Amino acid sequence: MQKDSNHLQIIERRHFIRHPLSLPLAYKVIKPGLSKGHEDMRSETINVSIGGLLFPAKHPVEPNSMIAIKMPFEDKIFNIKAKVIRCVNNPETKFYDIAVSFFRINEAFKTKMIEQIYLIAEYRNLLTLQSGKEVSLEEASRKWIKRYSERFKRLYW
Repeated sequence: MQKDSNHLQIIERRHFIRHPLSLPLAYKVIKPGLSKGHEDMRSETINVSIGGLLFPAKHPVEPNSMIAIKMPFEDKIFNIKAKVIRCVNNPETKFYDIAVSFFRINEAFKTKMIEQIYLIAEYRNLLTLQSGKEVSLEEASRKWIKRYSERFKRLYW
């Protein structure tokens, strides 16, 4: 907040719309000059945007630190580099809320792809439940893309 002649003005830090989404992740701080860092810490996203993401952590991470994030899906691991923008102690959860900004635009693209893959997997489970037979990920992908890809593009990009 910033004072402006007897008025309080809230400065909006967000540049992109955030979408609440819980995706698993592992992260570690990248220390310059070290080939081996600490063990990966596990968490999950609170929300995701095209510019970055927010996740809870047991331990604080210094703002401006670079972190390596791994986001798994089935047999794949997506690797993302990000910069810590803010780390705030959340008294309700007793965790630190860590906001990160993607290092490159392709990092944002990776995250959006992961999000879309998770949505397709949920759609696959729904189709399987509705039909009473196992629906392949490939079949669910084709149906999801045909049905929802334009909507996804408008909502998230």
